[in-house]
Amino acid sequence: MKNTVQVGLIGFGTVGSGLAEVLLSQQHRLAKRTGMTIRLAKVADINIDSLPPQFSDVSLTRDAAELIDDPGIDIVVELIGGIEPAKTFVMQAIAAGKHVVTANKALLSQEGRDIFTAAAEKGVEVGFEASVGGGIPVIKSLREGLVANRILAITGIMNGTANYILTRMTDEGIPFAAVLKDAQEQGFAEADPTYDVEGIDTAHKLAILMTMAYGMHITHNEIPTEGISRVEPVDIEFAREFGCRIKLLAISRNHGDSVEAHIHPTMVPESHLLAKIDGAFNAIHFTGDMVGNVLFYGLGAGKMPTGSAVAADVVDIARNIRAGSVGRVPPLSYLPREIGDRRITPLDELCCPYYFRISARDEPGVLAAIAGILSHHGISIESVIQKGRRESVPVSIVMRTHSARESAVKGALAEIDTLEVVTEPTVKIRFLDEEPC
Repeated sequence: MKNTVQVGLIGFGTVGSGLAEVLLSQQHRLAKRTGMTIRLAKVADINIDSLPPQFSDVSLTRDAAELIDDPGIDIVVELIGGIEPAKTFVMQAIAAGKHVVTANKALLSQEGRDIFTAAAEKGVEVGFEASVGGGIPVIKSLREGLVANRILAITGIMNGTANYILTRMTDEGIPFAAVLKDAQEQGFAEADPTYDVEGIDTAHKLAILMTMAYGMHITHNEIPTEGISRVEPVDIEFAREFGCRIKLLAISRNHGDSVEAHIHPTMVPESHLLAKIDGAFNAIHFTGDMVGNVLFYGLGAGKMPTGSAVAADVVDIARNIRAGSVGRVPPLSYLPREIGDRRITPLDELCCPYYFRISARDEPGVLAAIAGILSHHGISIESVIQKGRRESVPVSIVMRTHSARESAVKGALAEIDTLEVVTEPTVKIRFLDEEPC
């Protein structure tokens, strides 16, 4: 029976150093819970020349291949991010018979099929708890705690940076660009924030969850995605008038013969739990046919929360090694042969109520012309807000529609935006309370 499990870590950045601190500071607690010593034995990183003093017994190399080929290493942890060379390192570790842990959602959402297939063929484990939700144990819960459920829907706030920006815009009335700049200066946002604010990071995470929830092959490229960069303080103020807060949501629903998935700014009723998730926190909501509604909430990123999630995977795999039960739980919840292709509902087929903010010159007949176009496309108006008159200055005409089909909305707005009196492209934001057409 194995009493010591040796861990090799590729990447000693924010999360990597967090994992190292977790394994060191919690070593005695983990021993009491597992009956084993789980030891960080080797680190590979090209950007550092030495490790902190507390890791004096850990070997450091600049060569990842040296770590992967080390016969004493049982588990290889990849924490460098990106697609390459991360995929190469992961595939080499699997080929060498090593178990793998990663927090790399971009890698898994794009190249996961190759990685999980190779791991199954080699009989090794792949852990990826930290790839979605940071310190929130959402992967393990979906894979094991909800295993008896047909997952009917996934809805969530999955990017802390975007949620932090929207929260400050809502609470302080600050424009997007100003909040983003401040967030970058404070370290809440990357120098290049595109993945966070344009929804791409969220798409990576939703693709992983959908694969596990529905047993389907999907990549983030197949998920229609819109970011928050066009949301302005005026939209947030109008959202308040509708009793809503704007959140960047990932939304997926299981329709049996097809699955819908989309990411975009969303008007969330203030009474909904997701409307109350603020700052850098994440929240992921599942609906199961047996369990009903379940909400997971916590920090979606950060050195120690994410390091904690990576450590949980290391411990799970260490337990399986010791018990001789590697492969007991399929990493994607479904057996590999049961994961197949599913039709993804085209966005044009989806229905929900909409918010429109139309910038137009304040002239007689403008509202009638807009209403006529919407009616022609089968879109019914629930309410209209127009604040005051301003001579020779464009005003905002704000509308909330009843449930409408996306294709009809696209056609109507394309026509509205060609009107001579309309001065800017119309802003559209979907409401969460989707209804059937």
